[in-house]
Amino acid sequence: MPMMPYVSPEQAMKDKADYARKGISRGKSVVAVAYDGGVLFVGENPSTTLRKISEIYDRIAFAAVGKYNEFEQLRVAGIRLADAKGYQYAREDVTGRALANAYAAALGGAFTESFKPFEVELLVAEIAGDGVELYHILYDGSIGDEEGFVAIGGSAEAINERLKEAFRPGMSRDQALQSARQALVGAEDRQIGAERLEVAGLDRNRGRRKFFRMTPAAVASALAPAEDEASARADR
Repeated sequence: MPMMPYVSPEQAMKDKADYARKGISRGKSVVAVAYDGGVLFVGENPSTTLRKISEIYDRIAFAAVGKYNEFEQLRVAGIRLADAKGYQYAREDVTGRALANAYAAALGGAFTESFKPFEVELLVAEIAGDGVELYHILYDGSIGDEEGFVAIGGSAEAINERLKEAFRPGMSRDQALQSARQALVGAEDRQIGAERLEVAGLDRNRGRRKFFRMTPAAVASALAPAEDEASARADR
């Protein structure tokens, strides 16, 4: 009977983490930025049908990077969990924190027990009163709450550095979009047109369902002032 080579638990966990991080880094980044009316998600996505940003429940949204089939599986599971809890109890009992904890448990269990971990990184956002709750869940089930902004996937570290300089509490939605796009362009060091951006978010001023999605035309219109200002500076 052949003997299996011994791999220490520490090395096995390291190998899994490296594998997951490598897969996630190949994905295009998604940025979440809080603004005066809620939270805006901005991500580079050339596809018009395969979404990285979605509604989960009345005031809860979801964004992901990594392997599409894996985070789509998690998105659907989150919708089913939220629907079941809202039906059994009350719609107000469905919270972003509970959903983020459920995702963290699922990813942590897969990372520990499965041969292959999920190659995904998730964001869960909720409109909570006058504020926004933003949860960042990693491939190994680690979870953290973020303040104001966060980027995941791809060039996330460089994008976060640029957002630290650009972010201001109380920005308008258009200002949040312009800041997110500028951070993406700066980190990637290339132009990213409005037609390649997927933009969606949560707005507390909407009805029961807070989720909205911006069309490419609306994105281009919101970005136009920033582009005009950049052109004017280049002409000086």
